[in-house]
Amino acid sequence: QVHLVESGGGLVQPGGSLRLSCAASGSFFSINAMGWYRQAPGKQRDLVAVITSDSRTNYADSVKGRFTISRDNAKNTVYLQMNSLRPEDTAVYYCHADLNLVPGSARNYYWGQGTQVTVSS
Repeated sequence: QVHLVESGGGLVQPGGSLRLSCAASGSFFSINAMGWYRQAPGKQRDLVAVITSDSRTNYADSVKGRFTISRDNAKNTVYLQMNSLRPEDTAVYYCHADLNLVPGSARNYYWGQGTQVTVSS
């Protein structure tokens, strides 16, 4: 059983900052990549940022230069530092993990429960 536990969401004013965290726990062999997606009301869930096991990153164009994804491999944790937040960043943010449960196994994908980020004055 694998669990992704997110924290750090909340209400922030435009221009402010938040830091999201997501810790993976349970039984698995390795993490290939972890990332963050977001879903605003009435919209599809979209990629925000992803980081691979060798620290390669990819960002949505809308967050480049404002958000930074990082990971602590020893803690199986991924972080999303969000600066210069805008009202359009308001969404539920979901953590995602791409794991191998045992050596040589197929990839398995997991989602966190989501954390609300609201940017409003």
